[in-house]
Amino acid sequence: MRRAKQWITLTTLLLGTAGFAMAASPSYQKDIRPIFDNKCLACHGCYDAPCQLKMESADGLDRGASQIPVYNGGREESISPTRLGTDAQTTAQWREKGFYSVLDSAYGMRGSLLYKMLVLGHEHDFAANEKLPEKIQLGLSRENTCPNPEEFADYADDHPMEGMPLAVTGLTDQEFDTLQRWMRGGATIETETINLSGSEQQQIQHWEAMLNQQDDRSALVARWLYEHLYLAHLYFGEEEGQRPDHFFTLERSTTPPGEPIEPVKTVRPNDEPSHPFWYRLRPVAGTLVHKTHITFALNPDKLARTKKQFFSTDWKLESLPGYSYEERSNPFITFAAIPAEARYQFMLDNAEYFVRTFIRGPVCRGQIATDVIRDQFWAVFQDPEHDLFITDKEYQAKVSPLLGLPGKDADLLEAGSAWLKYSGERNDYLRARQAAYAKAEPAGPGWESIWAGEGHNQNALLTILRNHDNASVRKGLLGDYPLTTWVMDYPLFERTYYNLVVNFNVFGSVSHQAQTRLYFDLIRNGAEQNFLRYLPRELRKPVINHWYQDGGKIRLKISYASIDTQHPTAIPFTTSTPVNEFNAELITRFANLNARPDPINRCDSEHCARKQVEPWRQQADSGVSKLASRRMTNLPAIRLLPEVTMLRVENDTGEQEIYTLFRNRMHSNVAFMFNEDGRYQPELDTLTLYPGVLASYPNFMFNLKLSELDDFVARMNAVEDEEDFTQVVDDYGIRRTHPHFWDYFHALTLYMEQHEPTQAGVLDMNRYQNL
Repeated sequence: MRRAKQWITLTTLLLGTAGFAMAASPSYQKDIRPIFDNKCLACHGCYDAPCQLKMESADGLDRGASQIPVYNGGREESISPTRLGTDAQTTAQWREKGFYSVLDSAYGMRGSLLYKMLVLGHEHDFAANEKLPEKIQLGLSRENTCPNPEEFADYADDHPMEGMPLAVTGLTDQEFDTLQRWMRGGATIETETINLSGSEQQQIQHWEAMLNQQDDRSALVARWLYEHLYLAHLYFGEEEGQRPDHFFTLERSTTPPGEPIEPVKTVRPNDEPSHPFWYRLRPVAGTLVHKTHITFALNPDKLARTKKQFFSTDWKLESLPGYSYEERSNPFITFAAIPAEARYQFMLDNAEYFVRTFIRGPVCRGQIATDVIRDQFWAVFQDPEHDLFITDKEYQAKVSPLLGLPGKDADLLEAGSAWLKYSGERNDYLRARQAAYAKAEPAGPGWESIWAGEGHNQNALLTILRNHDNASVRKGLLGDYPLTTWVMDYPLFERTYYNLVVNFNVFGSVSHQAQTRLYFDLIRNGAEQNFLRYLPRELRKPVINHWYQDGGKIRLKISYASIDTQHPTAIPFTTSTPVNEFNAELITRFANLNARPDPINRCDSEHCARKQVEPWRQQADSGVSKLASRRMTNLPAIRLLPEVTMLRVENDTGEQEIYTLFRNRMHSNVAFMFNEDGRYQPELDTLTLYPGVLASYPNFMFNLKLSELDDFVARMNAVEDEEDFTQVVDDYGIRRTHPHFWDYFHALTLYMEQHEPTQAGVLDMNRYQNL
């Protein structure tokens, strides 16, 4: 249905009245950018922005769109990278790479693609808070059609209800009018001004001075640090502190400090630069999107600790390593001169950041990338003083050649032989590891071999939550006892990082992506084998057989090194459920390191609520806890919930509490790349919920008053079929067509700004479902 008011606006625009001509054109930074941030950025951000139209910054809008998708699991050859701010610097250069403008047109504003898409979107009103027509395809399965301006008429005929913003409550008349006036005035985009404070400039100088020392030892350390921080949004401040004025990225630049940054254009951070370079800190421009906002704090204490970690011992370096295929494939050989303890401790100090890089980074965008892991599990780390790679130089030299990683070669014909080589070496490594630890720890591993965060570092305990086609990680032990817990030592931690982050090419071929995914499967198995050493030897085989049911048992026999069933554990066990017993003791023993105690999912009393929050939040905790840690067999509503549901509860004064509800899917095993449905055990699905915005991709949202919470919980408990669930959605759900959809959606970001200011960013709604 067309709006009469909208027709008047368009007629006025087309006729070009004098009043309109005299109106001042809106400012991009002041008037236009807030509209794009509020109504467009939730879809158009990061590598998976539809048609590569990235709207985090003015540069992305100016670059325009492309018909070549970044994510393509079937391409036989790698494509040239199209990283904004790196692979081209001017509009003309982007046009040479096949990008076309969404603003400019030979026919003026009326011919621009953005204008046409906005008009098409503004022509339709969807019924308030009703389901969208099923023919509108949403989610990752959507095949984005990326018409250029000349192809738009065909697009509009084929997709009359798919203007922009796509399939959601759209622009207000005022927003639409503002955008029209801006485009009519030439769509001028002013450059964003970034003014750094004196303190920021001083800290930049200190970090760049450390990274650009000319001696060989400093150069090798700087290379290692760059390869581990290049994905970070760096900021000057304390962990979990106030929101900083600016974030920065660490770049290799062909220009020295004090000059404008010219990024080195290599595909990977460990590819060889063609010119001399310097390490530089570059301010992040534009608006932050949560899924790529992986933060890392820089401050004087961390600078001092980093220098001490890497330079306090008199280690020697005969010559700097190069960037050969072998050196890029095996960081343990490339950086062998740097004490392994320094490298591992730096990663432990910032473990949540590093796990985030490979859980939330570019590799984990689709189901094939994430179906190698369970939906909810915990991760702990081996103490450096009990890691033989750190303490035994002879062992380190023996196993380092076995720790190379596949995937650097993108040739499809070489994939099979490369995989056999690297998987074989990995299994040889596990056998050598078993033998070495059996000799070094004849009584088996004890609790002292689990890293205790030096008594204060909450990075020691992490929870990973896989949400079908993406994942998230948080400090603390969230949820009920998981089916598996990972124990990561340095070789495992570093290989995971290099496999999924440094060596991963999002623009790579199917061969590269498959090898990356398959090696990640070996990494998971390695973390499981590390964990099994802590269990009674007679129970290890039953436990791993439970993890690898059905076809997984075949995978155990043909793909993985055999587990150790001969050597004991130093931990006494008293039950026949050692995994739960281990996890229960983990919670008790390391309680002071647990960033998020969980009385909601692991309630052991009638008062299932956090202690250090206001009474009304405790009341909300207690109410939602009645849904927590339930199986689908006694809470059928779980089968109708998407992977990630946000629950917003508002008290009488307008304060809000946000809960993230995770649907944990259960599988007979997670050992294969395909056929997840064939391994799916829906009757065992569970629900984990916890306060906070704990995921980047909400799939749906419920909104209710505190006084309505008991009714909501009761009705969720009473759901038996889709009709029952739809009635709950009708009364409490925020569908894409809700008149206040954007207010509620951005309330999630507001919550992060209030509770975790350094982590806040615009969430992604590409996966928001049509319930």
